[in-house]
Amino acid sequence: MKHRQHGMNVQVIARPDGTPLWFSRAIPGRTHDLTAARAHGVIQACLTREILVLADRAYQGAGATVRTPYYHHREQPEHYQQFNRDHARLRAPGERAFAQLKTWRIMRRARCSTRRISRTVQAIHTLLTCSHSG
Repeated sequence: MKHRQHGMNVQVIARPDGTPLWFSRAIPGRTHDLTAARAHGVIQACLTREILVLADRAYQGAGATVRTPYYHHREQPEHYQQFNRDHARLRAPGERAFAQLKTWRIMRRARCSTRRISRTVQAIHTLLTCSHSG
């Protein structure tokens, strides 16, 4: 069944405490996360600057500085399970940047062009930045 709604893919870079630093422009939701991150130059910038990135499984194969959880096989060794638990614990505060964006009602109900959503995302980022610095 068709949902007749447009999804959006917005990449976010956040500090470890969850404070959003950068939001990408919106692109169609059918775009895979890793493809979107590469298109916005996020992967290359992190590799060049040797910035360690904690990402979800969608970013597997992104590069040497991107850490993703181990794929869930039927029986994982305990050290893989422990790594995944630690990875999730460390990523949790950074996920707040996504949560802050999604708390805006306009973002939950937006069904318009990617250009319009990009402007809305940048406006929200400005408001969030002002509230964090104030």
